[in-house]
Amino acid sequence: MSLGGGGGQMQQLQEQMQALEQEKQAIQAEVQNLRGEQGEIDEAIEAIETLETGSTVQVPVGGDAYVRAEIQDIDEVIVTLGGGYAAERDSDGAIDSLEDKQDALDDRIEELQGEIEKVESETADLEAKAQQAQQQQMQQLQQQMQQQQDDE
Repeated sequence: MSLGGGGGQMQQLQEQMQALEQEKQAIQAEVQNLRGEQGEIDEAIEAIETLETGSTVQVPVGGDAYVRAEIQDIDEVIVTLGGGYAAERDSDGAIDSLEDKQDALDDRIEELQGEIEKVESETADLEAKAQQAQQQQMQQLQQQMQQQQDDE
């Protein structure tokens, strides 16, 4: 009793759905990373807004080690610009730069959310095709069984 090659189509559809699920998970992981960056930026903005010249802070020196340091001038903040470049800004300028980064991250997250929606739509289409293929296989099987009964 042959199913007319429909099993291969089902396997192909399942593989495509699995690939889409992996793509969706990768995009979601990227969104989580970007949200983590946003959290770090939020913390930096809060620190710049609340710290004062003369405040004592813990400064990371690498390897999960920190040293105690005193802020000599809160209006001298170094902000990375991207591409390996950094610039000194006053506290308001630093906050503006960080908020610009937040906006760029928001835009990227929105873009990724659109990609997730697209992948989910493609997955739903494949699921509908798989269901249709499965129904066709069942109909073919029933027809073959009916044919066998009629032949007997």
